[in-house]
Amino acid sequence: MKAMILAAGRGQRMRPLTDNQPKPLLPVAGKPLLAFHLEKLAKAGVTEVVINHAWKGEQIEHFVGDGSDWQLQVSFSPEPEGGLETAGGIIQALPLLGDDPFWVINGDIWTDWDYSELPKSLPDDKLAHLLMVDNPPHNPDGDFGVVDGCLVEKPLGESKTFAGIGLYRKELLQPYPEGKLPLKPFFEKAISEQNVLASVKKGLWTDVGTPERLEQLNQQVRKYQ
Repeated sequence: MKAMILAAGRGQRMRPLTDNQPKPLLPVAGKPLLAFHLEKLAKAGVTEVVINHAWKGEQIEHFVGDGSDWQLQVSFSPEPEGGLETAGGIIQALPLLGDDPFWVINGDIWTDWDYSELPKSLPDDKLAHLLMVDNPPHNPDGDFGVVDGCLVEKPLGESKTFAGIGLYRKELLQPYPEGKLPLKPFFEKAISEQNVLASVKKGLWTDVGTPERLEQLNQQVRKYQ
């Protein structure tokens, strides 16, 4: 099974911490965010990982190398300055991801989940399976709803937040337009066609979007070490 880690964001809200390094290399309890994902993917049986990058991407390539430190085979998908946004980055990397469903994981999240428990397959009539969490304080209105295991448009008062982890078919992104493209419109189209599954996950999860959230996460993780 293959996975892609999204690591191309500039991390503007994390400045000045990201002025001289990419956000996925910021440490949590002394370990880069990216290392947590690589360890979890390897333990889950993933063998091939694609990492996109833009800002300070050479640091990511230097840290990861060929992936052998994690018993992984890692390929890189460099993007132009400013990146291609989420969908654009995945579309550029599709030749490296093959024809089977693949995981996509935001490089700037942290969770205590066991990745071996993530969905590994999709029914023939579904294009994606998104993992959702209860709405955090920074996203109180949520992103989408979950009804009977399917992703739906955001209902009032019952929404959930996308966790930044999903299992996708490449067909989700058809007709594969090139350039700078967000992922949400592709989700919305698939939702309108009832083609997206969803699961609500519990446990520790953080979108490391600000220095304050990073510090809170560091304090939280140290308590469990």
